[in-house]
Amino acid sequence: MSGIFGVVAKENCADILFYGTDYHSHLGTEYGGLAVLGKDFTRRIHNISQSQFKSRFFDDYKSIEGNKGIGVISALDEQPIYLNSRLGAFCLVTNGIIENSEDLMAQMLKRGESFSEVSRDKVNTTELVAKIISQGKDIVDGIDKVFDVIEGSCSLLLLNKDGVYAARDRLGYTPLVVGKQEDSGAWAVTTESCAFPNIDFAIVKYIGQGEIVLLKESGMVQKKQAQETNQICSFLWIYTGFPASSYEGINVEMVRERSGRSLARRDMDIEVDVVSGVPDSGIAHAIGYAQESGKPYRRPLVKYTPGYGRSYTPPSQETRDLIAKMKLVPIREIIQNNRIVVCEDSIVRGTQLKNFTIKKLWDCGAKEVHVRPACPPLMFPCRFNFSTRSIHELAARKAIRSIEGRDLENVSEYTDHTSEKYKKMVDWIKRDIEVTTLRYQTVEDMVEAIGLPKEKLCLFCWTGECPLQCSSKTKKEKVSAREIPEF
Repeated sequence: MSGIFGVVAKENCADILFYGTDYHSHLGTEYGGLAVLGKDFTRRIHNISQSQFKSRFFDDYKSIEGNKGIGVISALDEQPIYLNSRLGAFCLVTNGIIENSEDLMAQMLKRGESFSEVSRDKVNTTELVAKIISQGKDIVDGIDKVFDVIEGSCSLLLLNKDGVYAARDRLGYTPLVVGKQEDSGAWAVTTESCAFPNIDFAIVKYIGQGEIVLLKESGMVQKKQAQETNQICSFLWIYTGFPASSYEGINVEMVRERSGRSLARRDMDIEVDVVSGVPDSGIAHAIGYAQESGKPYRRPLVKYTPGYGRSYTPPSQETRDLIAKMKLVPIREIIQNNRIVVCEDSIVRGTQLKNFTIKKLWDCGAKEVHVRPACPPLMFPCRFNFSTRSIHELAARKAIRSIEGRDLENVSEYTDHTSEKYKKMVDWIKRDIEVTTLRYQTVEDMVEAIGLPKEKLCLFCWTGECPLQCSSKTKKEKVSAREIPEF
């Protein structure tokens, strides 16, 4: 996942843009980028895979000047993209994944388009989006064209002489929130609302699915109304989002506490001495568990925060494993001879949990280790943002493969938490990660903890039930890619 931030002010916006973008550092690990429009466009992009956004951009932001700008922490592509198009010059940042990007690029190449930005031998998604926008009658029409032809999701911010256009993907997988700074009259838009409090912005509006707004010096103008259908990513609350952020008006930390309470209510049959959470995203789940169970919350594993980010987001397994190993420091005095509940946001591959979390607890003398993931077993790789990209690496799929002796196309029996096959799968994972007990959150309890109707949430990773729009890769019969209409 990536994080995007935009601002329009009456004076120089560099400070606001720098700090607002930095509050998205938990969402991406590869590239950071800023673009500001003053007398002309100024653009800066740096690789942040081995450094923090703040350190890489500290000198840059002091030297750029303009009253409107956009920023990004990117999980994959180099951004922002600059394009001098027939609609005028603009800069663009995006968040999401376009699964038919190669097909769309091939169509455009046949029509004479060219692409200059390549990431890992693939088209830069943000450049592709910029090229499609430029073929519209105007900016709003161009954004609509993007939404018409893509498979997957794409929220975006576009900076031009008008201001900052903000568009949320049509089914609302990823959030966008608008805020205002009362004293200065500046307007901003962000993926993560946690960017607002410390730079003195107050939330004005949660942008709706498919909605397009324009932020100008004079205020916010709606360019296209939101659609009725909404299926926002549930994982935002369970893992991806920052605790101080809210989506659709629902705070992340509160959801995680409710999630932990649900886990505890299903755990009346075990006795434990210590409740803990895997830092950082498992902490609030553990706090909720401790509140409900009455057992003490303690920290047997402490994250060495400076220098180590999330072990889930880097693209390479080697980097993920290194971070997982180095970031958590065990406290033997809390672990030894204790029965410990470990609340975790999820089990994706299971390797990091087993090798770099559970092993540390056993090595320090834990008496029992009970693992409680805050979401159901992950069965399908995300089709709408950058996270797990291979179905074969998922812990649940490895278990099914071992039990059945082959890969299954239909795993409905394994997604039903009341079935015998589900119990066999969980027992296999329990033995594989070497814990005393393993009990997952149910879909129903997770949805209740979030507090939105089930039909307004994307649950594809767990249920395989595709939201209204779904990639051809997830369908039983391959369908031809949508074509970009002639302009």
